[in-house]
Amino acid sequence: MLFPAGRLSPRFFFGWARMQQKIDAEQVRKVAKLARLALTEAEIDEFTGQLGAILQYVEKMDELDTRDVEPLAHCLPISNVFRADEVHESLGTEKTLANAPQRDDSFFKVPKILEDSSA
Repeated sequence: MLFPAGRLSPRFFFGWARMQQKIDAEQVRKVAKLARLALTEAEIDEFTGQLGAILQYVEKMDELDTRDVEPLAHCLPISNVFRADEVHESLGTEKTLANAPQRDDSFFKVPKILEDSSA
């Protein structure tokens, strides 16, 4: 579903059927499980109401005429603050490993964290 100006309607993202009915506790449980959140029944009830209110607000925004509104990704003008990517000479092996707590020839030596399963 498209807005008159060709932009996607919030109904596209949330589905028309879901916009007509409030979000239910089972949907909150599913999202909580996906987010690995352990919610109590009281929290599920609270979030069900809160998320339902958010979806009602999104539906209300569908009433706005946005034909003359310029799409934007950020409300303020922003620019890249990174420095220019320029090639420089590297430190070299000796300088790089100079402060290493442990080294093995020209490599950093670190504690083993994976078990050898080939045996």
